[in-house]
Amino acid sequence: MTIIAIPNDVQKELLKQMETGQSRGNSPDQPTEPVKAETEEEAEELEIIKEDVIEKSNEFIKDKIAKLDWEQMQELVAGILRGMGYKTRISPKGPDRGRDIFASPDGLGLEEPRIIVEVKHRSGTMGSNQIRSFTGGLRVGDRGIYVSTGGFTKEAKYEAERSNIPLSLIDLDLLAELVTQYYDQFDSETRTLIPLRKIY
Repeated sequence: MTIIAIPNDVQKELLKQMETGQSRGNSPDQPTEPVKAETEEEAEELEIIKEDVIEKSNEFIKDKIAKLDWEQMQELVAGILRGMGYKTRISPKGPDRGRDIFASPDGLGLEEPRIIVEVKHRSGTMGSNQIRSFTGGLRVGDRGIYVSTGGFTKEAKYEAERSNIPLSLIDLDLLAELVTQYYDQFDSETRTLIPLRKIY
């Protein structure tokens, strides 16, 4: 064990500072509540700023997505699936029978889930007939994803819910959320479609 002697002048300075600190804490002239209230106000203000930045960022991402052409949109959706850990194949140009993208863990469809994706990049909403036609082409063991940047009617959503084949409907809002969520896992080709920079 070591015994350390504190010099007198240092000891006096420390005692003086300790007394000053105690008197401040006990002084009615300097209560701690206003400081706490000020801190809470600052926290609320920062939260409002944060929400505003997030909202503007989402709108920016949606605008970027809306400006893509239909081929780039297919590439983006395939890139999101790759970011989620799947291997993907995009159907060649021409009649695709409602199969724009095929995804699975192995890329060949030998491992489940086999995911069939239809992508509609247009302003109009998709109705129940389009959903019914899409699910009619799916087999047992398939999973369906229907992407429509124009959104879906209530009837289309109901049709998807009652489908025997598991089916997810993705509109522009959800697409923007998925881009944000999986952006760090995107490959360079997908990031080129929606170039973003993370802000903290």
